[in-house]
Amino acid sequence: MKNINHTGSDNLEALSGSDLSRSKKRKLKTEIISAAIALSCIAIGLIYEYLLPGNAVIAPLLYTVAFLAEGLPVLKSAIKGVFTRDFTNAMEMLVSIAIIACYLSGELILSAIIPLILNLAHFLEERSIVGGRDIIDGLRQMQQSTAVLIDGDTERRVDAKNLQIGQRILIKPGAGVPIDGKIISGESHIDQKSLTGEPEPVRVKVGDSVFAGTVNLDSQLMVEVQKEFVDTSFSHILSFLEKAEKIAVPESRLIDRFMRYYIPFILAIAAAVALFTSDLSKAIAILVVSCPCGQMLVSSAPMIAALSVATKRGILIKNSKFIEELGEINAVVFDKTGTITEGALALTSHVTADGVDENELLDTALMLSSVSNHPISQAVVASLKDRTPNNLGYTLTELSGKGLEATSPTDGTVLRFGNLKWLRSLGIEVPQNIVDQCIGSVSYVSKNGMLLGALCFNDTPRPEASSTVEKLKSLGIDRFVMLTGDRQEVAQRICAATGIDEYQAQLLPEDKLTAIQSIKSEHKVLAIGDGINDALALKEAHVGIAMGAMGSDLAIQSADVALMSDNLMNIPLSVILARKTRSIIYQNLVLSLCISFLMILLSTFGVISVLAGSILHNVGAFAVILNSSRILKLNQLKL
Repeated sequence: MKNINHTGSDNLEALSGSDLSRSKKRKLKTEIISAAIALSCIAIGLIYEYLLPGNAVIAPLLYTVAFLAEGLPVLKSAIKGVFTRDFTNAMEMLVSIAIIACYLSGELILSAIIPLILNLAHFLEERSIVGGRDIIDGLRQMQQSTAVLIDGDTERRVDAKNLQIGQRILIKPGAGVPIDGKIISGESHIDQKSLTGEPEPVRVKVGDSVFAGTVNLDSQLMVEVQKEFVDTSFSHILSFLEKAEKIAVPESRLIDRFMRYYIPFILAIAAAVALFTSDLSKAIAILVVSCPCGQMLVSSAPMIAALSVATKRGILIKNSKFIEELGEINAVVFDKTGTITEGALALTSHVTADGVDENELLDTALMLSSVSNHPISQAVVASLKDRTPNNLGYTLTELSGKGLEATSPTDGTVLRFGNLKWLRSLGIEVPQNIVDQCIGSVSYVSKNGMLLGALCFNDTPRPEASSTVEKLKSLGIDRFVMLTGDRQEVAQRICAATGIDEYQAQLLPEDKLTAIQSIKSEHKVLAIGDGINDALALKEAHVGIAMGAMGSDLAIQSADVALMSDNLMNIPLSVILARKTRSIIYQNLVLSLCISFLMILLSTFGVISVLAGSILHNVGAFAVILNSSRILKLNQLKL
């Protein structure tokens, strides 16, 4: 991906190299200043004590300043947590008690060092997960902030936020696409991997759509704006991504309930140890090592890692169903057109009449099709691209609802390519055995009133469809159903080619909804569609995945997970990622609790001092982070 130049405040954001918001940056700046003050006061105090050991006022005063600089923010958060009953501040509550006890017992240096070490560890935790947030933040910075507007005969650079529908812009080679639009001039390759996860650039030409957040690689393009800045697919994706980072999974809610009992439990243990051992340092050590940093990261760290992988692979996670239900599905329901198939007609077979050469049939069909934009004609041209059409000397006419007709002015030869009803209405004999051999949409070719043969067109399965079904079966999913509004014989052919076990054909959208409800009564159902006419089915299933959601607002809104590309292999990847994330969350829960209780036990018996405890209590947090980072290995998973 080429870098996109931003202007103004965007440059500051890009140069920061972090995912911190402005408020978090201000908080970070304050923490750095506080840490510098605390360290300076402690250092000066130690030097003063060494040089003037008899003075008992200056050094304690400096240590008190250090304590206030580092301790006051912690105390403020703790008090806020007590009054709001927000147990995400559980660490600050326990640390506050510990540092106050240290200060009152005369351990002035320790009362400043403990919050200093904890804040440092907290910062490292926030910036960890092996750059997991960086990939997500990188996507946020992809959107070009300016555009080159064509204003009459002049070009001027404008803020992309001010672009209006219908305006024309220039996108130069190497520049980012600032808005969703349609190409009206030029051809180029577009790098879309920031949205789709697909590494190969896409060739685009006049009439094709381009999307904000992608990059123009080769040639200059003129684009007509089709969506305003706030309504681009990229803006919607970023909005959903920001919400996804705050997904509350069941395990995080479990931790919240656990904290309501954890803090009184720890306080009781610390009080009991202080009472029975008369050793306040052991009680303080218990308070310090029991800080629940690891527990707070149990679900958030894996979710950020999962979002990082998903974003890079073009998978948009929208809600907690990704964790709660996607990993448990045992039935998959596919839509046919545009989902399991390419969604476009292709020439799949042909039948020649008796005594007719195959080349004559195909060359005649190609000659007639080369002048038409009809989907059937385009399918012929695409399938016979190795042949050269020869329509010199013919007058060609396209008859709406019938087909194509060409007449030679020299010898009067008449060629026709169209539907069965039209040819038979002209008295051309079409044997029933040829009609019966064709499946799908069929067009017939004739020459001077004599049938040359028939061409059969069908929607074809995606190349990766069968391997996707096979991979899902290997993951333990045991039922596969395809729902389609197409005919029985077409559905049967697609299922046979892809390995799907069942199908229901000739369905209306409401019939698909009924089918989902029926399957749902016995299975955990994953429904996959293109989001256009499958919105009801996607919402009804336990989990809905929308295919090819880039550019489709309805697809993004109707599903729980949206795939930015049409790569079906992202479906098993989504299931694997969901299962891995849920597994890591459970592992983190056990890991953090075991480490916390081990540290508490060691502190109770005096094995860990207060200073050592302020460092070692972070073992649980870093263990959780390292365990969560294993999810990032799925970035390289090849399916």
